[in-house]
Amino acid sequence: MRIATRSGGHSFPVWSLHDNSILIDFDDLKILEVDEKSRIAKVSPGVTSKELNDFLIEKHGMMFPGGHCPDVGLGGFLLQGGMGWNCRNWGWACESVDAVEVITMQGEPIICNSQQNNDLYWAARGAGPAFPGVVSKFHLKLRAYPNNGFRSSGYIYPCGLYRQAFSWALRTAATLDSDTEITVCTRYAEAHNQVCLSIHFVCMKATPEEAEAALCPVHETRPAGTLAEWYCREDSLGNLYDKQAKANPKGHRYHTDNAYVQNGADVVAVLEEAFLSLPPGKSFAFWSAMSPWSRRDLPDMALSMRSDHYFALYAVWDDAKDDERHYSWVQKAMRKIENNSVGTYLGDSDLQKEDARYWANTNTARLAEICEKWDPEGLMCRYKPSSTKLELRN
Repeated sequence: MRIATRSGGHSFPVWSLHDNSILIDFDDLKILEVDEKSRIAKVSPGVTSKELNDFLIEKHGMMFPGGHCPDVGLGGFLLQGGMGWNCRNWGWACESVDAVEVITMQGEPIICNSQQNNDLYWAARGAGPAFPGVVSKFHLKLRAYPNNGFRSSGYIYPCGLYRQAFSWALRTAATLDSDTEITVCTRYAEAHNQVCLSIHFVCMKATPEEAEAALCPVHETRPAGTLAEWYCREDSLGNLYDKQAKANPKGHRYHTDNAYVQNGADVVAVLEEAFLSLPPGKSFAFWSAMSPWSRRDLPDMALSMRSDHYFALYAVWDDAKDDERHYSWVQKAMRKIENNSVGTYLGDSDLQKEDARYWANTNTARLAEICEKWDPEGLMCRYKPSSTKLELRN
């Protein structure tokens, strides 16, 4: 009998579902310990991003740049890299993992960090479902949470202003300071009977005055023609989690895919059809700026695919009879982007794509060696990295 693990929360690819296996479900195991002096939290995989940050903010005035969706279990999120809050500046969430506690396939509990068992520590930051062990606890580096919360600005445009508005967002992203996150998203707005483009800025400065200074140049240069807008509004991590929960409703069917768009591409043109062809309903598409993180030297870790531009499609619906329509829409839209893609993020991936590239070639080879070393008999229900793709090992 083989072993599968589940952290809880959501998983679009359903990494934990395997035949003929024993499932270790961490969903109800909530361990959360904080050392304020070292600013390290020790957290079990089943703790969600919202549970962690609600506790940290209330009890310690700190935060962790976890998942944007509140119900994401930290285990899967961190193992696949973790596109967390303000990752374009602060780095991906796995870069804030100081150590992991692992149960090996021989049943031995070990600590993995830069000093000991560093090959598993390397794999724990980006291997995702290929990780050859069971993580029982993460040691996380924490950040201060602003006493007065965040500030946010947002601008919503009709689809007819897509090119003008998105071009402005691309130019603006390059000028933002190190504590401001930008996201461009499209949804079908029933009130306007069309797909609308929203450009959202979240500023995580220590004071409201600093936040206003950062967001003022953005506001002053925005294109005319917004359907709605807000400027330097008082915000909080809790409020942002609530919005994400509404945008990603439970009890629905999902199909997702994504791409890192190559830096030299005409991003506005490449993404236009995918952004604007959304079906009516709750589906959405979004772009996130990855620079300057995408231009930095990375730590020694499995996570390796990147570019200045991250794009993802989320098909969201509630009736099984619409499955084929939504699957087809995602696949058709992503085919138009493939020639300009340099790789894929594990978290929003479509596992039916055999040619998806999740790691750099050298990282794929190294990960395969680590998996063979720590799980030679294939006891873990995991995805086996090969030189070209992930192979399901059942």
